[in-house]
Amino acid sequence: MFFHILKPIWKRKFKNLLLSLEILLAFCVVFGLALMSARYYQLYHLPTGFVYQDVWSVKMLSSGDTDKKNDPVVAENFQRSLSALPEVEQVGFINYSPYSNSTWRSDLFLPDNKAGFKVNLTDMADETPGLLGMKLLEGRWFSSEDEGRAEKAIVINKKLADSMFPGKSAVGQLVTDTEPGSKETRFLRITGVFEDFRNKGEFMAPTNFFIRRASRAATDERMEVVLIKVKPGTSRAFEEKLNQQLKLIRSDWGYRISPLAEMRKSKMTEDTVPLMVIAVIAVFLLIMVGFGLFGVLWQNTTQRIPEIGLRRAIGASSRHIYQQIVTEQLLLSSIAMLAGMVLLIQLPLTGVLGEAINWTVFITATVISMTLIYAISTLCSLYPAWRASRLSPTEALHYE
Repeated sequence: MFFHILKPIWKRKFKNLLLSLEILLAFCVVFGLALMSARYYQLYHLPTGFVYQDVWSVKMLSSGDTDKKNDPVVAENFQRSLSALPEVEQVGFINYSPYSNSTWRSDLFLPDNKAGFKVNLTDMADETPGLLGMKLLEGRWFSSEDEGRAEKAIVINKKLADSMFPGKSAVGQLVTDTEPGSKETRFLRITGVFEDFRNKGEFMAPTNFFIRRASRAATDERMEVVLIKVKPGTSRAFEEKLNQQLKLIRSDWGYRISPLAEMRKSKMTEDTVPLMVIAVIAVFLLIMVGFGLFGVLWQNTTQRIPEIGLRRAIGASSRHIYQQIVTEQLLLSSIAMLAGMVLLIQLPLTGVLGEAINWTVFITATVISMTLIYAISTLCSLYPAWRASRLSPTEALHYE
């Protein structure tokens, strides 16, 4: 049966070439959309590593030089004054807020190995990981007991720990953020391993990440953001009271106050804009492809009236004709998509886009896009197949 259907398709190969290319283009566009959607879905369900509920961000906009050293007294005033507010449960410092577009990149090296590891990092005060509800997997968070030590305390995420120390514990290990042998080598001691910290939110790809301890007593560091854990149910009306309290501490500074819940919503909208644009393009393309398939199939069916009439004359039933037309279209779609898969499967095989296209995402996108193309092909072939199945042998005799 398969070869009997394939034979007429091959005889009309030049007529079917344009139709196949149209199906191939539609398949590639739908595959791209499905690939992005599957990756977004996968990322959304990965842990971000922190909680955003009832956490507010206060960006401090100082009027002076942005590189000015921190004043430990001012930092302590912020901590004490904000903690005294009845709506506030906890206060912590960080050098950039979650759900902002800030990224700080560096390299980490093992002391005896010049191979570097690309990492993202941030600085946090001792209270900040607990305020954000971050999950520690091994070791301990940095604390006041690390004050004054020769090696600066850091914690790293599990992805980085598995990369740098495969098969062994990362806790207690020494690393450096300068190339081994450098005159200014600075050693960092790992005190713990945490789950993750995808600071840009649910759609950020997992990356190597480490957090350095920021001491309020130090004058060589600058914390740009105060994170405030407020009591559940605190409304935006608290913003005015909070701003007044901040002005009492430093009236010459400006403050940008934003609940993390609102920053998250804004960031997710920003991140999904490319997906929405591609979705609109894909819908218009599929509509055009659908109309094109319908028109071509109608024309092909009309041109095959003598062939169909002959089949009816020798005993083919309406059901057999109907099945033939639909099956031919599905087989033609399969050939076009198979050609596309030969090219697209190179993406996960070569790893050209890294972890963004893993096998789970690729297989999901393949199933979705093939299902959609098959559905469109079937719908477009139903009416031409019905017309062909209603054709009588007498109509074929009078066809010119």
